[in-house]
Amino acid sequence: MSLTVSTHKIPGYGPTARTAKQLAPQAVRLVERALPGRMPDVEIVLTHTRGMAELGAAAEAELAGVLDKRSRNRAERAARRQARDASGRALPRAAGSVLVLVNVDQHASPAQFAVTLVHELVHAMQFARKHVTEQVVRDLRAHFGVERQSRRQARQYERLVEEHEQEAYGHEYLADRLVPGASAA
Repeated sequence: MSLTVSTHKIPGYGPTARTAKQLAPQAVRLVERALPGRMPDVEIVLTHTRGMAELGAAAEAELAGVLDKRSRNRAERAARRQARDASGRALPRAAGSVLVLVNVDQHASPAQFAVTLVHELVHAMQFARKHVTEQVVRDLRAHFGVERQSRRQARQYERLVEEHEQEAYGHEYLADRLVPGASAA
């Protein structure tokens, strides 16, 4: 398991990057102990709203195998709308690793950052489970119009996403071990 922490188009966020590099290995160990399975390779990228949209859309298009520029632009517009309110986002990659995008503008304190980091790392562990990445790819390919999926498959994917979100919210208490009082923030 390798872990990298980097920034994307955010000059002047040195203290935030140092905090992220300090908290990330501890968060990975906590989440890995709390959930079954192995943590895949994780790349954490600190960015702003526009960067989340750019990197998220590019990762989704790569995972779905979409090369069409028009589809990529449409995906980036949709990702921009989604990124306005998101503090973080985890995306599986084709090579089996996970990309975790964190919006630095949404985090006023290390406690809020710790909660988001734990939440997204729980998603990273979920992507390592059997057949989860295949379902994500199938849904993305349907979203991009590459392949169709049945209504049953779409409902099954929606249920999976809801279960994963509930599990991630349920493990946010682990952030208290990184920064005391984090889950209360």
